[in-house]
Amino acid sequence: METLKKEAIEAISKLPDTATIEEIMYRLYVIDKIHKGKDAVGEGKTISIQYLEKEVQSC
Repeated sequence: METLKKEAIEAISKLPDTATIEEIMYRLYVIDKIHKGKDAVGEGKTISIQYLEKEVQSC
């Protein structure tokens, strides 16, 4: 597994040279959310599809 720093550098390097700071920050934000999601799954902090469907229907 690559380090978070290497992952961030790779993600940024794939952006065009004209990328704005907002685009760079968004890319890093997405990477952070993916890592947090994977951690949550590993810790069993998830909800069932059935529960999610009920929540969506109640909106």
